[in-house]
Amino acid sequence: MPVTTAIVIATRESRLALWQAEHVKALLERRLGMRAELLGMTTRGDQILDRALSKVGGKGLFVKELETALEEGRAQLAVHSLKDVPMDLPAGFELAAVLEREDARDAFVSVRHASLDELPQGARVGTSSLRRVVQLRSLRPDLQLEPLRGNLDTRLRKLDEGNYDAIVLAAAALNRLGLSSRIRSIFDAGQMIPCAGQGALAIEVRSEASALREMLASLNDRATWLAVTAERAVSRSLGGSCSMPLAAHAWWEGETLCIDAALGHPQQTDRPLLRAAARESVDALEQAQALGESAADTLRARGAADYLRAAG
Repeated sequence: MPVTTAIVIATRESRLALWQAEHVKALLERRLGMRAELLGMTTRGDQILDRALSKVGGKGLFVKELETALEEGRAQLAVHSLKDVPMDLPAGFELAAVLEREDARDAFVSVRHASLDELPQGARVGTSSLRRVVQLRSLRPDLQLEPLRGNLDTRLRKLDEGNYDAIVLAAAALNRLGLSSRIRSIFDAGQMIPCAGQGALAIEVRSEASALREMLASLNDRATWLAVTAERAVSRSLGGSCSMPLAAHAWWEGETLCIDAALGHPQQTDRPLLRAAARESVDALEQAQALGESAADTLRARGAADYLRAAG
């Protein structure tokens, strides 16, 4: 497809997704001189709110309709939260850029309590993320962990209505929507390891759109791209899906890329977490990939096979 000055961006229609798409639109206009418009879409992931994603097909439900718009030529690029993007894209699609990362950590949000440690025994905490469930169980086995679906505003409303004593959300989402004041505390990334890609935005295009892909590459943040490559390699190596409570987070110490990973049991969520850590000097995608695969190998050596079988 020849690059023109008019670009259509496919996006979900939640307030957060629209913020993200507008952010990319502004970058295209400011840095590349490209006029852009949004094509808002409702995905199956947005429509199914009464069941956990792990029961109905995983986070890929948030991207398929956007990819269809690219395939049909109704849009030229799609903006995603990278954490929602499957580890392996369908044939004919590529990630053209990963933007500079926001805060990758999880946030503790509550009306009455300042931190997880301050919650009373048996408090109700809302989350539908298996990754968060197994780590919360490890930190506070006494808590009642209850499902929480819906967009960010819906989740906050359910908290404010008294359905939960606290909820756990991505700090990046709250920051982007100007809701940082709702954060009572931030989980240390070693205590509550984020999921692969959390806090990062990705731009997806058709593989055949080589000229557009080359232009978008200038928006890529190399440090973020290398870090999320390592994180996604852990998940890809283990066959990661929404039914697998897997966490992976990479960060930089100088030119050394460090990664922490944890795997929980998807059914017996009180089983011990399996943990892995690795670090290496990294300056190429292949090295970042190898670092993530090394962390996955450590998890396997510590008994991951049993946990993975339970994830089906």
